[in-house]
Amino acid sequence: MARRRRLLVPEAQQGMDQLKESVMKRDGYQVSSDNPNDVKYEVAKELNIPLQHGRNGHLTSVQAGKIGGQIGGRMVKELIKMAQETLNKK
Repeated sequence: MARRRRLLVPEAQQGMDQLKESVMKRDGYQVSSDNPNDVKYEVAKELNIPLQHGRNGHLTSVQAGKIGGQIGGRMVKELIKMAQETLNKK
């Protein structure tokens, strides 16, 4: 199965980066506004996973999933919270 590493709506990239930045900062991570994707290195270090810049073919899928899950899971929870708040306003 091929991987899609892009959003369905490309115009949403900036908003998703802002969401990642705000969610991860709120949880105590240091996130650069210029490159919010670099937070994955801080998460990996916290989890004792040897993530390096460039190719990481040595990582297992479990290790990679732990890193992405920490970030993506927080983002999904925040999106659900935002949707619930919007629905409650109506």
